[in-house]
Amino acid sequence: MLKSSLLLPLFASFVIAAQAHAVPLTIGVTPGSLADSVEVAATEARKQGLDVKVIEFTDWTTPNVALAAGDLDLNYFQHQAFLDNAIKERGYKFRSVALGVLPNIGLYSTHIKRFEDLKDGARVGVANDPVNQGRGLLLLQKAGLIKLRDGVGAKGSINDIAANPRKLKWVEVEGPQLVRALDDVDLAQGYPAHFVNAGKPQVAGAGLLYSGVDDTYFAIRFVTREDNANDARVARFVKIYQESPAVRKQLGTSFANNDKLYSLPWLKR
Repeated sequence: MLKSSLLLPLFASFVIAAQAHAVPLTIGVTPGSLADSVEVAATEARKQGLDVKVIEFTDWTTPNVALAAGDLDLNYFQHQAFLDNAIKERGYKFRSVALGVLPNIGLYSTHIKRFEDLKDGARVGVANDPVNQGRGLLLLQKAGLIKLRDGVGAKGSINDIAANPRKLKWVEVEGPQLVRALDDVDLAQGYPAHFVNAGKPQVAGAGLLYSGVDDTYFAIRFVTREDNANDARVARFVKIYQESPAVRKQLGTSFANNDKLYSLPWLKR
């Protein structure tokens, strides 16, 4: 028979373990398709006994700051290119643990219907962060409006524009706010789901040009710190997200039920 002096430490360990298990999994997201789909997954997770707390951020800086500080267990808002840049600039000890949705980006305008109608000196809105700006500039290059320096690819910035024959003027905007800037510029880089979330699904499907949907480098990632990358709760939540029919239905709704605007890259693996 165990003595009470031995039972006490065992009981204390059990209580600590139970308390740790009861702590919710905290995930940071940005508004729109990502937040909406994660909320659906979180609801299903709670029904299965996994408590999940979802926190929305309106910018693309704070979710990584909060993750590094330990205020989040994971975040879901950035693609690999953005993550690589954040790690390089800030020294984050982060790891991408799973693939999420792959959104298209598009070039949008409420002023013109063809690129040929864009006037010299027109104002063009692009994302102000290094990686998403590069992705938008590649699309502008594909449209024949600019030419970037050879080799810069998605890492290019407005400083890497080698040719700008129409003398376009650049308006740098925080990525999530590009949807609001559309009326203030002649042409803008945009994210279809943001327009849907803003109640403008007709705009989401009316882009003048879209990026491809096969580049998983730009798929949104589930990102953790290196020290909790093997947290069983993270793996369980990702599994729920990727396998849930309700999540897929919500993603379809977020992208105006237009499968040309997004893809689910984990299904191709």
